[in-house]
Amino acid sequence: MKSNNISKFYKKSDTFFRYITASCGIMILVIMAGIFIELIIASRLSIKKFGFAFVSSSAWNPVTQDFGAASSIYGTLVSAGIAMIIAVPLSLAIALFLAELASPAISRIMGSAIELLAAIPSIIYGMWGLFVFAPVMADYIQPMLQKYLGFIPLFQGSPMGIGMLTSGLILALMIIPFISSVTRDIFNMVPVVIKESAYGMGATTWEVIRHVIIPYGFKGILGACFLGLARAIGETMAITFVIGNDHTISPSLFAAANSIASTLANEFTEASEPMYLSALIELGLILLVMTFVIQMLAELWLWRVSRKGEKGA
Repeated sequence: MKSNNISKFYKKSDTFFRYITASCGIMILVIMAGIFIELIIASRLSIKKFGFAFVSSSAWNPVTQDFGAASSIYGTLVSAGIAMIIAVPLSLAIALFLAELASPAISRIMGSAIELLAAIPSIIYGMWGLFVFAPVMADYIQPMLQKYLGFIPLFQGSPMGIGMLTSGLILALMIIPFISSVTRDIFNMVPVVIKESAYGMGATTWEVIRHVIIPYGFKGILGACFLGLARAIGETMAITFVIGNDHTISPSLFAAANSIASTLANEFTEASEPMYLSALIELGLILLVMTFVIQMLAELWLWRVSRKGEKGA
């Protein structure tokens, strides 16, 4: 009789726990849906006036109440793309060194240093980028790129120090600690017996990394990369300092530009007109949709890669 009561108690506890966890999951969906709906309602004036032309127009004139998101979307994607091109290979190299090549003492010290970099506030990166890194870019790096690669439109224009290239480099510096820390932990989770088996068959360190470690942790590596991408797309204060905040679209990476986050940070407090405020909120809505679409594409790509791996096996 006592054992039956204990069994019923555990069953009720399991049911209660299942309901609690399901409620928490549903709550996340409700919050996301609420944010999405609220952004749509608050931006309805802009949506009604500009429609889909808001996305394709680069106009931004608060005086004439003419707004467009193209320049902000362009700056957001280009700066985040530069950051990912630089940060992903560097982060993988750092993670591989810490997990596979460095001694335990060096790995602990460097790992702690990387985690400290992740804890630095973004505004510190922005101030450092504006007062220290931007002058170096203007005096040395941009003139050198212009001298040797000036025939490419990407490296034409006046070397001002600020612009999309500088903002992309600052974003790369910011997201490297996140990607490398997560990737290092993923590499450390690879079972030792699998690596030892590969070494026992005569594989070199590079072959073990290429054929064992990276395929084993591929999903986690991809997740770490998209974590860094989300940080780069949504970063506000650091990029506001160094991107130049100009509502123009230029092929040159030296040119001043703006991002969705920097536009919101710079102009939200000045938005006294309803249409101006509505346009800014629609920018926030576009940023939310961009993040959601990128995440869905990543999940779709990961699903297709997993299916191909299963068929190959």
